Amino acid sequence: MTSPNPEAKAAKPGLAQRISGERIVLALAAPVLAVVLSLVICSVLLATSGKNPFDAWNVMITYATKSDGQVNILNRSTTYYLAAAAAAFGFRMNLFNIGVEGQYKVAALFAAYVGAQVDLPAFIQIPLLLVTAMLVGGLYASIAGLLKVYRGVSEVIATIMLNAIAVAIVGLLLVPGIFAPKVSGTSNSIQTERISQSSHFFGIETAGGTLWGFLFIAVLVGVVFQFVLTRTRFGFDLRATGRSESAATASGVNVKKMVVISMAVSGAIAGLIGMPELLQNSFYYGQSFQPGLGFLGISIALLGRNSPIGMAFAALLFAFLDATGAQLPLQGGFPSEIVSVMQGTIVICVVVAYELVRRYGLKRQQQKVGAELAAQLAATEKKEVSA
Repeated sequence: MTSPNPEAKAAKPGLAQRISGERIVLALAAPVLAVVLSLVICSVLLATSGKNPFDAWNVMITYATKSDGQVNILNRSTTYYLAAAAAAFGFRMNLFNIGVEGQYKVAALFAAYVGAQVDLPAFIQIPLLLVTAMLVGGLYASIAGLLKVYRGVSEVIATIMLNAIAVAIVGLLLVPGIFAPKVSGTSNSIQTERISQSSHFFGIETAGGTLWGFLFIAVLVGVVFQFVLTRTRFGFDLRATGRSESAATASGVNVKKMVVISMAVSGAIAGLIGMPELLQNSFYYGQSFQPGLGFLGISIALLGRNSPIGMAFAALLFAFLDATGAQLPLQGGFPSEIVSVMQGTIVICVVVAYELVRRYGLKRQQQKVGAELAAQLAATEKKEVSA
């Protein structure tokens, strides 16, 4: 029996050290650098407007340490995480699903209508509404996938146009006598009927308010997201197709089928975005139902690098900014727009930071390869001289 190679043994600790050390640092460097740059830029803007930036940060941190603030942040992050997961699933396939905004609005409208018309036991009613929302969102998103596969239409253009069509669909259906009751309060408050009591999702009562039980659904989505991408053949095919369609085709992957399925799954996840608000807060769908979540989800997915864990931290960060930023105008007269500026600068800084980190990582990799080649060359010359 041959003895184990001592050189291989010596190489293992170096590999583990490289994975746990440098790679982790490089992975965290970009988002941390983006947040720090954003804080600096926003501090400068506050200072130039005559406000003390440290007072603003103190207001935000103080609210975040209170129980009601923490519940508010967690509830917001639940919705934000679902929006990010919907966008990220398409991104992992190299598909830019810009239509998450329209997909969740149409899905929430149909789910609200079904919830108002049907009153079944809760253990049947709630899954029915979730399945309805996912089916509507998935079917609506699959339109862009079919257009890309059979007509060569870019999914970016298709999903952007489908966002506009979704607004028209909502406007067409959300009228008295169709999805809204025939008799409504005023023309400015058209909404569906309230969903049945059995449609209400459970919540956890805390000192700071009701923590939405949909948080567990968001966690489940993240677990399934990671499992599908890393532990299934479908996830492997999806990532392979996203990296190279020609290589995936050569290995027997049906690329057209993968595109349609990926868009449908992304839309199905998007269908869940409006469910926390519908089933735990408003209990109806109105004209001002949670706008802008689709585009916010793209930013969160970008910041979290399309990783379930990374998106969780990014969702918490954006929820923190939104929840605490709402306190700025109330305490100290700070401009509320500073939160939007901060979120925008974070996205811009993420793009810049990722590029800087990528270039640095590439340079480090080239240096290591050069050092290894030089060491091998020196060892070869030493053997030749000794021979």
